[in-house]
Amino acid sequence: MNYATIKKRDVANGVGVRVSLFVSGCTHRCRGCFNAEAWDFSYGEPFTEDTEQEILCALAPDYVKGFSLLGGEPFEPANREVLASLLEKIKATYPQKTVWCYSGYDFEKDLLAERIGDGSTVRRMLACIDVLVDGKFVEEKKDLNLRFRGSSNQRILRVPDSLREGRAVLAVEYYEKKRGNES
Repeated sequence: MNYATIKKRDVANGVGVRVSLFVSGCTHRCRGCFNAEAWDFSYGEPFTEDTEQEILCALAPDYVKGFSLLGGEPFEPANREVLASLLEKIKATYPQKTVWCYSGYDFEKDLLAERIGDGSTVRRMLACIDVLVDGKFVEEKKDLNLRFRGSSNQRILRVPDSLREGRAVLAVEYYEKKRGNES
């Protein structure tokens, strides 16, 4: 697997200061994609054990709230096995930090339904992800006022709740439910 870049102080792709990995390779090829150069699976640098250690070390400071995984497309078959292993190591090392992932795949139609193949590796990845921004970028629905997503069709999902309920649970639903329990 190749990766396009690592951002060690990212505040645009999730809540708080984050370490972000942009992987290479994407077959969605969304018109207007902000990262079209990463469609190419051979773009960037090879992901190695040194790369993994660089990410794990960058996550160490207390002010870093978590890890964000973007692309390209993290759920492409060529990327899954490496990323499943990386996500498992991040969760084992930093269980208090959140993991966000951005995917052009739809949570229910593609990931849960195992429509993109190799369901066990997809499940391993999902088990480590706290928040998933799903859905292809649609240029006609682009909205610069949206937080953490590029187009209005994309959803921000709480993955643990979504897996437990077998349906997409929007992050808004999660926070509303949490607020209701506090009153």
